Amino acid sequence: MKKIVVFSGQANPALAGNICKSLKVAPGNINSMRFSDGEVRVEVGENVRGKDVFVIQPTCPPVNENLMELLVMLDALRRASASRITAVMPYFGYARQDRKDQPRVPITAKLVANILTSAGADRILTLDLHAGQIQGFFDIPLDHLYAINAFVAYFKRIKMNDLVVVSPDVGGIKMARSYAKRFHAGLAIVDKRRNSPESIDVMHILGEVKGKNVIMVDDIIATGSSIVEAAKALKRAGAKKIFAAITHGILSGNAVSKVNKSEIDSLVITDSIPLVKDKRSKKIKVISVGSLFAEAIKRIHFEKSISVLFDGIGR
Repeated sequence: MKKIVVFSGQANPALAGNICKSLKVAPGNINSMRFSDGEVRVEVGENVRGKDVFVIQPTCPPVNENLMELLVMLDALRRASASRITAVMPYFGYARQDRKDQPRVPITAKLVANILTSAGADRILTLDLHAGQIQGFFDIPLDHLYAINAFVAYFKRIKMNDLVVVSPDVGGIKMARSYAKRFHAGLAIVDKRRNSPESIDVMHILGEVKGKNVIMVDDIIATGSSIVEAAKALKRAGAKKIFAAITHGILSGNAVSKVNKSEIDSLVITDSIPLVKDKRSKKIKVISVGSLFAEAIKRIHFEKSISVLFDGIGR
């Protein structure tokens, strides 16, 4: 462990602290500042020559600011002769633009993959990618972790009965099926039609939810419109309590207000993205994935398999 050095950008220092605590290592000394015109300046405050370096930085809002800081840190560490640099991205931004679904649009997930590699990343470690095919955009190794075990452990402590797992859209069926297997619960799907990137029109429920407690599972909650409308449809269909287990809580705009006024009884998110003070709510519960990332980092360092961390998930 003496050769492991863990650095953190300014995007999520709390999660980086939890990871370092689990690893029993001190956070690396790195100073990130801004020039008067807003340009990012990074100075590595310790010797990393020949070290196995991990940089923890989700590209959450402000996305471009955090992404640029990550790139500058990677470049600084590469020029400081680190043996291997792993970009630990609990949340991988720009993942929703993963294909050309319209004429003359970019594939920014691939663009970001190229930039990270050019900046000096030798490996990527991330959590619940929005689209699994993004792993193929990288020409360097990518380790993909899943938050399912953390969510399952949380809901098992609650001891809920009459449970059904719901996917808020057709694209999330695989994820919902994995949760349903773990809970030995039923499976349902919300059939919806999206009017625009920010608004949806719920159609109907595929599956039986009447008289059931519901857990909706997804990877991202941004504006909250999709989840809130799905919860409304589930309530109309006779669902009892409605929970949402969503990995990345972006919660942009008035998403928190929507959740507070919605039929959702509790929204459970991970700390892959920090929950800032003005977005906290009695309905929102945060669970940590720090120990998951710490175990993955340890296994990467000692060249051990990390597949044991998600054996049997079957995504």
